[in-house]
Parts: sequence; C-alpha cells; structure tokens
Amino acid sequence: MWSRLRAWAHRNMPTREDMERNRYIRPVAHRVLAPALWRFTRRSVPRGVALGMITGILIPLGQIPASAILALPLRANIPAAALTTFLTNPVTTPFLWAAAYWVGRKTLRLDAIVPGSPIAEKVHANMGWLQWMYAEAGPALIVGLLVLSVVGALLGYAGSALGWRMWIARRWRSRHQKRG
Repeated sequence: MWSRLRAWAHRNMPTREDMERNRYIRPVAHRVLAPALWRFTRRSVPRGVALGMITGILIPLGQIPASAILALPLRANIPAAALTTFLTNPVTTPFLWAAAYWVGRKTLRLDAIVPGSPIAEKVHANMGWLQWMYAEAGPALIVGLLVLSVVGALLGYAGSALGWRMWIARRWRSRHQKRG
C-alpha cells in the first residue's frame, strides 16, 4: 500500500524545478525551496506536524499557505505541516468545533453560572442569540480552539517523534538481522 501511495505522490507532486518556475513562488523561491525545509529529518518532521496542527485548527481558510510561511522561521518540514492541516476538513470540523466549545465552556467555567441548563433554554429564557454568541459561545469557542490546538500540537509533536524513533529502530533491527 505504501509503495503505491509513494508512487502516486511521486507522479503527481510538482518537482523543485516546477515550483521554481511558478510565477507566484519565484520572488521567494530561494527561501521557500531551501532543501532543509523539504528534507525529512527527526527534528523537522515533528515541528511540521505541530505547526500543521496549530494552523489547521486555528486558521479557518488558507491553512496550507500559512503553515508553509510559518515553517520558514521555525525550520519545520513544509510537506509535513501542509499534510497535517488536512486533519481539519469538512467532515471533522463540526466535531472539532463542538469539542472546542465544550472545552472552552469547561475552561471558562461557564457551566458554573447556570448548572445543567441546556443551551436552547438559556438562549430563549435569559438572552438573545447575539448576546449569547458574544458573551458565551464566542469566548468559549476561541478558548477551546486555543486549548485544542496546543494539545494537538503537543500530541502531534510527541507522536511523530515517537513514530520516527520506532521507524528508525525497526530499520536498524532489520539491517542487523540481514547481516547476522
């Protein structure tokens, strides 16, 4: 499966020369196309995954260009950052926002104000929709998205670093088994 995926990516990914000829990238090609940003190393890949998690969760549109631009000063792997942003997609975003709202409510302790009352009852009984959005839902969602992006970045960094280490250990084992 991985070999087919790798072959497909190799056929469909633009080459370095294609990207250098692109008129939009040409002015900054010397920075964006630096080999260190495209090389898969044990340090750059976890940075890219963490950066992709943060930009994927916090930035609603333009996540891939944002992660590519932020990868420059952070020396993160650009492909890893761009691919990680795809964790937030039209299927996962509603669940992510619901989880962010729940985490934000718990973090801001908004449940302590009116314990156990459902949202619809609170909106109709106590305040209008706009006031509810401004006073409760907006801050809870923002705080929840910040918390989820930081936790996701930390877990993504740790998971990719651990996965990298396990991959290298397996390669070393197989190399030593072939020798002996």
